Amino acid sequence: MSQAVKAPKEPVSKPKVESYDLSHSDETLHLATDLAKFIKENKLTTNVQGKEFVNVEGWQYAGSRLGIVPVVEHVINVSNDQEIKYQAKVILFDLKSGQTVGAGFAVCSNKEQGKKFYQEFAIMSMAQTRAIGKAYRNILAWIIRAAGYEPTPAEEMDYGGNTPTVAETPAPAPQAAPAAPVAMKAVPAELAVAAEPLAPAYASASQKEEIIRLLNHPVVTRAEKTKMLLNINRLDEERATQAIAKLKKAIDDRENGQTAAAA
Repeated sequence: MSQAVKAPKEPVSKPKVESYDLSHSDETLHLATDLAKFIKENKLTTNVQGKEFVNVEGWQYAGSRLGIVPVVEHVINVSNDQEIKYQAKVILFDLKSGQTVGAGFAVCSNKEQGKKFYQEFAIMSMAQTRAIGKAYRNILAWIIRAAGYEPTPAEEMDYGGNTPTVAETPAPAPQAAPAAPVAMKAVPAELAVAAEPLAPAYASASQKEEIIRLLNHPVVTRAEKTKMLLNINRLDEERATQAIAKLKKAIDDRENGQTAAAA
């Protein structure tokens, strides 16, 4: 009586790691290798005095592989008559645990070197970008270092005084009355202000907190939660209000056995 011959077992391939856990050192070292390749291939660094500093996109990539996304909590206008200045705070939200795992503060001013002619919305945007990089730096600096780069976001190097500059010797002022200031005084202040584009009214911190609270409801799927969190920083006040209403309706419908889209 012949015996059935068992087919040889195929080697079991180790599943590719698609996301990483910050608490597992072996996984984060794999992330450092993956991160170094991604940054190099996409040229996401800025060279400052021979050292490579990673742009905020590189920090965001590292965070996304860990399931950590940035949420702008607030942007505050701290300008005065002589200076356009904004302060931003960003928190880091862990999609796995549903908890805040980090935060970062940053400012941007048109008094900084190279930003004298920046418009107001650009100053506000840079404050947010810097805060995102700062928040990630507070928890991921060692991973960026392990990938072979400087553990400071490139955008932080924009601050006046972070890079040495050669002081220019001012030319002697002419004795004649300066013409430029006179011409500037002839321009009405109202017209100068009206020419500047209005900064968008972003969603408030309380609106974002309400959205995150609703997204943590058990009936909201992980895919819906991820999609909403990745776009939360782009919401203005009106769209945030609409998102909250839509989330509440979807949760109510699902609790009553109906089907509705949450995001």
